[in-house]
Amino acid sequence: MSATAPVRVRRAYDPVEDDDGTRVLIDRLWPRGVSKEKAAIDVWLKDITPSDDLRSWYHHDREARHEEFVERYRAELDDRTHTEAVERLVSLMGEGGPVTLITAAKDVDESHVPVLVGHLEHLGKRKAH
Repeated sequence: MSATAPVRVRRAYDPVEDDDGTRVLIDRLWPRGVSKEKAAIDVWLKDITPSDDLRSWYHHDREARHEEFVERYRAELDDRTHTEAVERLVSLMGEGGPVTLITAAKDVDESHVPVLVGHLEHLGKRKAH
């Protein structure tokens, strides 16, 4: 992954775009009401998502727990389970074509997605130096 490669994010309910490239679902659960054909998912990385315990804890009070959620998910991204999924995603991104991260999150900005994108950007900057 190069430091300049943009990370694309789209919701699973948005139409597929011609320039999406490899579409990677980054949610633990399949998007409700979306067929496999309509979603056009190439790779599903369930293990890149926050753990069930962290996700459940965060959903009980998103507003008050957001900052701690970010810190805890960042830590999870460095554990063995998540590292394999992150390495797979970085590998896909290094293949040269566009990669689009797909999520069903209603509020993408308050979900795990910005934390993951930041993690990927950090990895890209480390590799660039």
